[in-house]
Amino acid sequence: MKRFTDEATDFKIVRLTDPAHQSWLATPYSHCISRHNDFLIYASDRSGSVQAYRMDLKNGQSHLLTDAEGLAPDSLTLTPDDRELCYLAGRSLYLSRLNAVRARAVYGAAEGFQFGRGFSLSEDGLYAALVEQNGAASRLRLINMRTGAGTTLAESPDAISDPQPRPKRAGVLYRRADDLWLVNYDGAQNRKLRVAPGRLGNAVWSADGRTVLYLNLPTDPKQLHNIREFTPDTNEDRQVSETTQYATFNRNADASVFVGASASKASPYILLLVRSVKRELTLCEHRASDPRKVVLLFSPNSQRVFFQSDGDGKMAIYVVAVDRLVSETETDAP
Repeated sequence: MKRFTDEATDFKIVRLTDPAHQSWLATPYSHCISRHNDFLIYASDRSGSVQAYRMDLKNGQSHLLTDAEGLAPDSLTLTPDDRELCYLAGRSLYLSRLNAVRARAVYGAAEGFQFGRGFSLSEDGLYAALVEQNGAASRLRLINMRTGAGTTLAESPDAISDPQPRPKRAGVLYRRADDLWLVNYDGAQNRKLRVAPGRLGNAVWSADGRTVLYLNLPTDPKQLHNIREFTPDTNEDRQVSETTQYATFNRNADASVFVGASASKASPYILLLVRSVKRELTLCEHRASDPRKVVLLFSPNSQRVFFQSDGDGKMAIYVVAVDRLVSETETDAP
């Protein structure tokens, strides 16, 4: 770990990984920080191939977790009890204990199919959602983690990505081209969500599964990028707040605070946005070559913000404490 002071804000930043090698967080909707806030799961090519690692957040030490061929860095996710790791590698979905490098193949892609972008588990860990591609065609698959059986929920000639099981309900949110769609676990009620006009940034569920929080990028360059909230059960869509041109964003545990990576070349900042007063606070510079690749994660207790950036050369992982700015949130850790 390397500690330094951000030149723009004087905030204390810790770089957790060495930029001599590539290191990646998974996705904004992934569960890769333990619920006790004591360790982080990430991917790195430090061993010569891309593998998963567990980092102790108290001392920064990392331990190799996988020996996989073709591991997808954005697929890493912990099971709800933080005891096992799920990931995609090659054409298989694997599950492994954190104390063992050997893994069990749960599911294999059908002949002629490869995995697409995005992977996630349901909050109870019983189901996984993933994308399979065959040429230009995509399909959304729901995998039973106990039996390995797969069910196709949706198919499209357009690219499908970023599947996210809905908390508290049997449904999956997914991206189809530049639209958000929602489908039930049985494949019924597959529908496009009527979100605001404009280009679509990333999207995440609220913790209770009642709403989808998403980044709206107006086609008019004079208008500000804004965070919006869509309620699938009522089709209500409303603006939460305008932003300083976020390229990516994420929420904390209760969606009272957001963190965003600005797309501004003049001000390449990581910013906190307090929902109640719609005010921003600059945390630090991200200096990423492409701000759309800045993955942002709050710790489960909302006291730290993790992000990835290639500002020091290769992609590395950083953390900044926000405990003086954000109220601590409760976690459901056992």
